[in-house]
Amino acid sequence: DVRLPSIFGDNMVLQQGIKCPIWGWADEGENVSIEMRGPQIAAGIGTQTDSNGRWRAKLPALKAGNNPVSIIIKGKNRIELKNVLIGEVWVCSGQSNMGFPVAAANDPDLETLSANYPNIRLLSIPRTGTQKPQDDFVGQWEVCTPQSVAQFSAVGYFFGRQLHQSLNVPIGLIDNAWGGSACEAWIRRDLLEKLPAAKPYMATWTETEKKFDEDKMKADYEQKVATWKERSEKARAAGKPIPKKPRPPRNPLTGQHRPANLYNGVLKPIIGYGIKGAIWYQGENNSTRAKAYRDVFPLMIQNWRDDWKQGDFSFYWSQLADFRDEVDSPGDSTWAELREAQTRTLKLPNSGQAVITDLGEAHDIHPKDKQNVAKRLARWALAKDYGIKIVCQSPQYKAMERNDKKVVLHFEHVGGGLDTFDVRAPLGFTIAGRDKVFHPANARLMGKEKIEIWSDAVDNPVAVRYAWADNPVCNVQNREGLPLTPFRTDDFTMITEGQ
Repeated sequence: DVRLPSIFGDNMVLQQGIKCPIWGWADEGENVSIEMRGPQIAAGIGTQTDSNGRWRAKLPALKAGNNPVSIIIKGKNRIELKNVLIGEVWVCSGQSNMGFPVAAANDPDLETLSANYPNIRLLSIPRTGTQKPQDDFVGQWEVCTPQSVAQFSAVGYFFGRQLHQSLNVPIGLIDNAWGGSACEAWIRRDLLEKLPAAKPYMATWTETEKKFDEDKMKADYEQKVATWKERSEKARAAGKPIPKKPRPPRNPLTGQHRPANLYNGVLKPIIGYGIKGAIWYQGENNSTRAKAYRDVFPLMIQNWRDDWKQGDFSFYWSQLADFRDEVDSPGDSTWAELREAQTRTLKLPNSGQAVITDLGEAHDIHPKDKQNVAKRLARWALAKDYGIKIVCQSPQYKAMERNDKKVVLHFEHVGGGLDTFDVRAPLGFTIAGRDKVFHPANARLMGKEKIEIWSDAVDNPVAVRYAWADNPVCNVQNREGLPLTPFRTDDFTMITEGQ
């Protein structure tokens, strides 16, 4: 029988304006016909399976519309895909802050209660970590309802809802996130093996793969459970609390850290599906390898674009939020270094970054304000992909000039001009002399695009940093409310060098 992968099904959204690929399987040499039916649509195409029983075709490019169409695929049997819409399709990927569901975000009761959007469609990809490339998954497209949205990606849903309300076109969202995932797990292994910055990580995993013994892992766990049972019986007899049962071990070879595991397991089955772009929220797991992330993250984006064969599609990400305790004195920070690596990735075409150093929570790595994260990502899409005149980029450091004991910083992408939040004085700057010791700095705004920095503790300043901490105390933004991008003017050695 002719059959389709789960990426194609009832309720799906096809990307408007492109010839969307469609593929599947049948008997070797079988003729397959595809027909689209709908208002003012009548298109038919034909193809034939190859020697492996695979077939592939491209659907005609169509404009977005709110009227459903159907797709009929015929071989020796007949499949009809119903309630299909033409609109905008986005992949929502990363780790737990992307997977974080609507039901756990701010105002979950109100958000789910109002989630009646029949022209927003949702698809979640189940977690499969493997070195073997997968061609399918178990899942299905669903219409957005209060029930279907509850466990869907909050950032993904709020992003899609903003686009839907702004553009009035159908939106398809593919939730493809895995909590705690390493960036390296989303990249083809052959590419990682050629990347010098990834060598330490790859070497560690090569050693793990050689030494890991699954049978021993299971035997050790069974022994722990047996010991727990004995202690539980004794505790029960003595009227004491029952000890906690040992947690089942995780097989690292099938997890979300092994290089290429997620590329093969959860990304490969959807690669080639017609999309507009991707949004990404990841980096926490790579913070100890921040220097390497400068090369690893752009490689991942390029890997996806090359294999998707849809050009340099739009790719927008959330920078790391503020996290952990605030500190009184300047110091090193792996999270600051990771943020810098993310900012450097803006060198790629059709890329964008949502700065969210004002939206985190010190003692929760999963901040609940996913609505504003999504809005900042949506600004990029609305401005760059849909031509809406709206400020989308956070202000960014451009240049520095010395002025005796003071430094004047120049910025770009300032929107309506630089501004401060809560208090008038700019906060979050540190300054250093030739000794490379940073001190808290005074600062004042100079017009729309400049800030003057100084400190009585530094006579000959050579470097300035802003928001350089895990949880920085900082307040500079543009008049549209987008925070100043964390930065440093120096190139001093990073603490994650060589990791």
